[in-house]
Amino acid sequence: MIKGKLSRKTYGLYNFMDYRRVWPKVVYGLFILFMLTVVVVSVLPPISLFFAGFKNPQDIYSVPFKLLPESFDFSKIAKVWTDMNFGKYFVNSVIVIAGALVCSIVFNGLLAYATAIVKPAGHKVVYSLVLGSMMIPAVLSIVPLFNQIVKLQLTNKHIALWLAAGANAYHFVLFHTYFKSLPKSLMEAARLDGCSKLTLFYRIVAPLSAPIIGVVAIFTLNATWSDFLLPFLVLKQDATRTVMVKIFDMQSNMSTSAQFGMDYLLVVLSISMIPPIALFIIFQKQITGSVSTSGMKD
Repeated sequence: MIKGKLSRKTYGLYNFMDYRRVWPKVVYGLFILFMLTVVVVSVLPPISLFFAGFKNPQDIYSVPFKLLPESFDFSKIAKVWTDMNFGKYFVNSVIVIAGALVCSIVFNGLLAYATAIVKPAGHKVVYSLVLGSMMIPAVLSIVPLFNQIVKLQLTNKHIALWLAAGANAYHFVLFHTYFKSLPKSLMEAARLDGCSKLTLFYRIVAPLSAPIIGVVAIFTLNATWSDFLLPFLVLKQDATRTVMVKIFDMQSNMSTSAQFGMDYLLVVLSISMIPPIALFIIFQKQITGSVSTSGMKD
């Protein structure tokens, strides 16, 4: 089957004529071997983590290493969810993600709309400043950001994480690039019909920007779910903590806890991997196609 496809191949680096020679076949075989190696290296760690959660604590460190546990004890998942009240931290993460999605799309989208379409006085300065902020490592902005959160008395409140998601330079650039590609004639026609600037954004620009809004939403969801540093600094009360902060707290207190050992920590880590993996499986076309989407021009 593969040989038949290669004999008719007319696209790519090699076509059907090249595969009649030895060296192209060798290069093709080495490339397939390399890709299979990458797949194994990428897939093996999460699979190993999943199986390790069902092992006994002694078997986790056993030599030689065994991938599969002797038995699958699914009651560990129920114990983690009920005894640790882990569902509460999932709800907190969902609340943070929901607010972050709204702020990221609305705030970054409005700023990009102002600089790409409305273009008030000084819009180039604003665009340059936002681009320049991408050159600053994110870790360096944590201290001033945290100081502002403390001054505004937003500690232990999820709104602090919502507002932080609404100021993302990368998402702004994605919106700005996409808005620049929208037909200018459509904007002019809407203005002639009496649309105000906000009406133009919500009635014309936003519906036409559904693809890039989906991409930004996916990136925001994945980044907010896996974010640790800022939630760790802001959410000090256990009732407000997210999944990632609770995992760190669980790992820190594992040596003093007789009820939950390393096997339960691995179960929690396995559960925490499910949402981003499911997200990628469902929206992999949008994620992998985001670069070409954001770079489109008329």
